[in-house]
Amino acid sequence: MAGTHGFVKINADIPVRYKFLSKTVQLADQEVHAGHTNNISGSGLELVAKIPDGETIHHLLAGGVFVGLNITLPSDNDPIKTLSQLIYLEPAPEVPGKCAIGLKFMDMAKEDSDRIMRYTIRAQITKKVQRPM
Repeated sequence: MAGTHGFVKINADIPVRYKFLSKTVQLADQEVHAGHTNNISGSGLELVAKIPDGETIHHLLAGGVFVGLNITLPSDNDPIKTLSQLIYLEPAPEVPGKCAIGLKFMDMAKEDSDRIMRYTIRAQITKKVQRPM
């Protein structure tokens, strides 16, 4: 079952550490931030995170800033590291002070994409099995 914007909605919050990166723009925000996702696919995810500052939002929308991700799947000790590009940014009304950032993975290793796909398939099967009839 597809979640918002084509990602798969799962019943788990996956921790994601992220950092805004650019080769062309000098960013004031150099921190590594913590966020989470429960909407993910082999090609991208929806990150629930603090709202970036106005300068960062501007450069994200213009394509001059990317987001480095470190995704830790449950029961998986080896984090998935990838660079991603903004697809959308919108308020997260269920989480005050946070936003939903849709990100498309760039240059992800096939093994890592496969790990995410296996995880989402297992999560969907488990979700269906747990539903009352």
